Amino acid sequence: MNTSADRSRWFVSTEWLAAHLGDPHVVVVDGSWHLATTGRNARAEYDAAHIPGAVFFDIDAIADRGNPLPHMLPTAEQFARDVGALGIGNGDRIVVYDTLGLFSAARVWWTFRVMGASDVIILDGGLPKWRAEGRTVSSEPVNRPAATFHAAFDASAVRNFDAVRANLDTRGFQLVDARPAPRFRGEAPEPRAWVKSGRVPASFNVPSGEVIADGRLKDPDTLRAAFVNAGVDLAKPIVTSCGSGVNAAILSLALDTLGVRGTALYDGSWTEWGARTDVPIATGS
Repeated sequence: MNTSADRSRWFVSTEWLAAHLGDPHVVVVDGSWHLATTGRNARAEYDAAHIPGAVFFDIDAIADRGNPLPHMLPTAEQFARDVGALGIGNGDRIVVYDTLGLFSAARVWWTFRVMGASDVIILDGGLPKWRAEGRTVSSEPVNRPAATFHAAFDASAVRNFDAVRANLDTRGFQLVDARPAPRFRGEAPEPRAWVKSGRVPASFNVPSGEVIADGRLKDPDTLRAAFVNAGVDLAKPIVTSCGSGVNAAILSLALDTLGVRGTALYDGSWTEWGARTDVPIATGS
């Protein structure tokens, strides 16, 4: 494991993006998403104001819509078809952002990587930083010409329910949960009423809020301390989790910037585990 920090590996600055907006092989992607409990509509906000030329990536639409769990990964074939229709091809540099700075953009970044995109990065600071600098936004519809995207699904980057359940006995990886501590401890309700409170036994808690400040990843020393102080061994296998697979991708991103490679993400996350009646659930400190 290389523990040296490498923020530049996955981020570009607002200055860089502003200088490359006219590049036909740079595709800007608004990957915003919000929990229903916030009352916010990401698509409506995109229609009202987005970075010029940005297309909208709907994580609930480019997903396995036959699965009752929220925004589960689609098949490689569906992903290729859907992003190709957005005008995204394999030869493009994909720059993802969201309206919170760093939230669902990490999930979109992770999804593209799982599907074999070779050049996908995140706008550092997202739309808040872009707008704070007085840069232009647009309400104009964006229709890029259809492109060809050949998806190559990386199964090693994803874990399913069976793998997480088996891990209760094998302890082959550390499950790191990104939910806020009160939800992890079972002291606060889940945003989805049908999901019980608590956590997967023996999992670790690194709330995503502890690795972000002002919509950006915190400094490497603080990131490393957040994991180590939670009891996570950065030299051993890690699988990230959260409520529904969004905040988990923030932890995956943070770990990669610390040089921790080969992490995976539990796609069903707590929404899957906490809705079942045949699994153990831990609560308390």
